[in-house]
Amino acid sequence: MTRITLSAGFLAATLLTGGCATKKYVQTTTAPIQAKVDQVGDQTNKNGQQIQQTRTDLTANINGVDEKAQNGISAAKEIGMTAQNGAQNAMNRANQAAELAGKDSEEIRTLRAQVSNLDDYKQVSDLTIPFGFNKYTLTPKDREDLDNMVANASKNKRYFIAVEGFTDRVGSRQYNEALSRKRADAVTAYLVAKHDIPIYRIHMIGLGAEKPLDDGRTRAARAKNRRVEIKVFSADESYSLSQLPSSRQQAQLSQQ
Repeated sequence: MTRITLSAGFLAATLLTGGCATKKYVQTTTAPIQAKVDQVGDQTNKNGQQIQQTRTDLTANINGVDEKAQNGISAAKEIGMTAQNGAQNAMNRANQAAELAGKDSEEIRTLRAQVSNLDDYKQVSDLTIPFGFNKYTLTPKDREDLDNMVANASKNKRYFIAVEGFTDRVGSRQYNEALSRKRADAVTAYLVAKHDIPIYRIHMIGLGAEKPLDDGRTRAARAKNRRVEIKVFSADESYSLSQLPSSRQQAQLSQQ
């Protein structure tokens, strides 16, 4: 009985001792494995974080590249539109220049034609209007003579009228030049206002005491020099003014 008891106690002690040894062994054996597992887990977590960071960075880079690309496309479109607008403006300016060049060429051809036809203009009529001393207004008789002279002028296409004002030699040169222009202006204004003669068809000048009709010092000589001479030139073969006699013919008729 005592042996059995001792054997049972020994067995129990052996089992207890063996159980503790087994647990330590398991712990000793599994500890490195657990450490490895933990290390692998940490590394896995780190790798996962790096992968996530890489994805985030890659997404950011892609977004940045896409934004830059969009900005580049927008800038390229803007540059293209600017270039297109510049080209269109240049084309418009070129067309305007060509149009102006065409107009200039046409005007030059017209001017050349007019210059080449200057020799075709012949004097067809003339009239001399006398003025009183220091006077530059037209009398009713002066207006009547002008009416008769230009009665048919508007019926012709190619004509012009020369109006030259003069004075006697009394007074300063500056004063006489101004007075002669006033006399020529009076005739020109009447032709334009009363007869609708285009101003570009009238060539007007004041010559003061230049070109006197009479070089004498008498009152009669001075009276002849206070005048306006009107001459009509035409290049139309069919040009026909009224049959008003010239100023010289009038003077001869008045003496008869």
